[in-house]
Amino acid sequence: MAQSAVQPTTAPAAVPAKLPVSAIAPWAVFFGILMLVLLYFVGAEQGATSLLSGENVHEFVHDARHLLGFPCH
Repeated sequence: MAQSAVQPTTAPAAVPAKLPVSAIAPWAVFFGILMLVLLYFVGAEQGATSLLSGENVHEFVHDARHLLGFPCH
């Protein structure tokens, strides 16, 4: 067998890109508010706290309500 005279090279270590907090903060706030609105509609949109009249929202999120452990009837 012939021996190779080429030395193995090592690849530079991967460095993650730095994202400033000011770039992430608006998206974090947006998704936080969106999650709170969804939690309201799944967990509390019925009865005295209802923002929309009728049972349409309740019936639409009925299974999600039970999946997340919210009582509804």
